[in-house]
Amino acid sequence: MTAFFNTTLGMSYGWAWFAATIVGILVIALPLMLAVAMIIYVDRKVWAAMALRRGPNVVGPFGLLQSFADGLKVFLQETIIPSAANRTLFLIAPIITFTVALIVWAVVPFDAGVVLADINVGLLYVLAASSLGVYGIILAGWASNSKYPFYSALRAAAQMVSYEVAIGFILISVVLWSGTFNLSGIVLAQRDMFGIGINGFIINPLLFPMAVMFFISSLAETQRAPFDLTEAESELVAGYQTEYSSMSFALYWLGEYANVLLMCALNATLFWGGWLPPVDWAPLYWVPGIVWLFAKMFFFFFLFSWVKATVPRYRYDQLMRLGWKVFLPVSLFWVFLVSGVLMFDRVGI
Repeated sequence: MTAFFNTTLGMSYGWAWFAATIVGILVIALPLMLAVAMIIYVDRKVWAAMALRRGPNVVGPFGLLQSFADGLKVFLQETIIPSAANRTLFLIAPIITFTVALIVWAVVPFDAGVVLADINVGLLYVLAASSLGVYGIILAGWASNSKYPFYSALRAAAQMVSYEVAIGFILISVVLWSGTFNLSGIVLAQRDMFGIGINGFIINPLLFPMAVMFFISSLAETQRAPFDLTEAESELVAGYQTEYSSMSFALYWLGEYANVLLMCALNATLFWGGWLPPVDWAPLYWVPGIVWLFAKMFFFFFLFSWVKATVPRYRYDQLMRLGWKVFLPVSLFWVFLVSGVLMFDRVGI
């Protein structure tokens, strides 16, 4: 892309790189916003089907335009700021959440070579950027100057930090096996696992438990049921979003679902072969890699919706116990187990 702007349009290299980067950002961000609108519709349809209801079915064919109608409604609403709130932080908080949800996509590979920033420390970038999302929630809870949002912010801070620790150790196991922090390199390391023609760490008996733990931790990290303690309507009204309205509220929704899509992409990329087909068979590679990635993401999103529709919410003490007393020690032990196996296998110690 940079070469196109540089040679065809005669731009200097600096401006060509800048223009190519802006185009790459728009190519990712605009379809992502459309995808968020559609997965909200899919989410509601899955919940409805599991509760034997119809779900959205009025606005547009099959109700496909319902999310856009809801978006127009919140766009036309008045933005209400509580008189006792910190006005600046109150408005900045949803912007932080929405922005952080977008910047992580810069290092997600959609196909071989199809990535905005193919950096060597892509996985570290994902951890660093995604951990910033908690600031938007904490600021919202504090700036609202209301007790329910404040309680929600405290819960969110503890919950996200707790499960990020476990996620970090889970990802160390993946890095040890693949030998790289580069997400494209991790995908390529999953090709033809053990020489049996299957793509993905999911068939690796050492990494399969980590895949299951990473999926559960993804639910907690995105505050999805059964770990939606930050928005527990029976206790906290709407949690940190209680005082928000109009587009400020919509930005939180967009950021939440963008994070859910990101976690679906990371599950597919880190354990299920990313853009690779499930089986290392030549005809399957005729299908574009981005199609395989989207199919895997849709599968994981269905699991997200399925869990929300069927599993009751945890108590907060159960949430913390699972993170600190189960996931943390198990993931830490697994780092030693994987590193020990690799030393015996590759070094021969």
